[in-house]
Amino acid sequence: MNHNLYLSLPRMLYLVPTPVGNLEDITLRALRVLKEADLILAEDTRTSGLLLKHFDIHRPMLSYHKFNEHQTVERIVERLRAGETVAVISDAGTPGISDPGFLVAREASRAGVEVSCLPGATAFVPALVVSGLPCDKFCFEGFLPQKKGRQTRLSQLAGETRTMVFYESPHRVIKTLQQFVEVFGPERPVSVCREISKIHEEVVRGTTTEVLAHFMEHEPRGEFVIVVGAGTL
Repeated sequence: MNHNLYLSLPRMLYLVPTPVGNLEDITLRALRVLKEADLILAEDTRTSGLLLKHFDIHRPMLSYHKFNEHQTVERIVERLRAGETVAVISDAGTPGISDPGFLVAREASRAGVEVSCLPGATAFVPALVVSGLPCDKFCFEGFLPQKKGRQTRLSQLAGETRTMVFYESPHRVIKTLQQFVEVFGPERPVSVCREISKIHEEVVRGTTTEVLAHFMEHEPRGEFVIVVGAGTL
């Protein structure tokens, strides 16, 4: 029996992962933190509101996203220093991983506030593990630059000797795969995972050329994680 469950929740900043698909992926600890927090910072209060409603959680929420985090972080840290418990959630996955969360965690730490990140859902981990590509060493690139610096970054990664992991939106997947063919080569192994833990979850494996051909024929839908095999020095 875990006696810690009966202790009061320590007052600090919590980064709380939320499901990337199936709502059953949320943890019991995450639910407890969200139920007891004085304030929940949500990337999109409408999206998070549906999640909280599903689990019958009724706590104050504040919109916290990339367009307002610099303006709100000081006020949030003041509340933390005053002894409030604050939980940060994104639309899906772990806050701070290609989502808001880094700034408030950094500023809270600088202010002497304890910060805790709960283990939980992160899209790139299952995509990497099921890719069939080596996952003992890898580099996480997240979203590539959309315009400025994109080609330069791809060229820098051409000789990367670790498995690479990228996030991509459905309307840019084909463009990205075309660039992978050009820069990484037509035979580079790749695995594309979409709609992780949802009803239409799909993993497409093959060479960059083969996977590109698949999505040229089948319209890309959902959120994507692209895992690319290592290059050679």
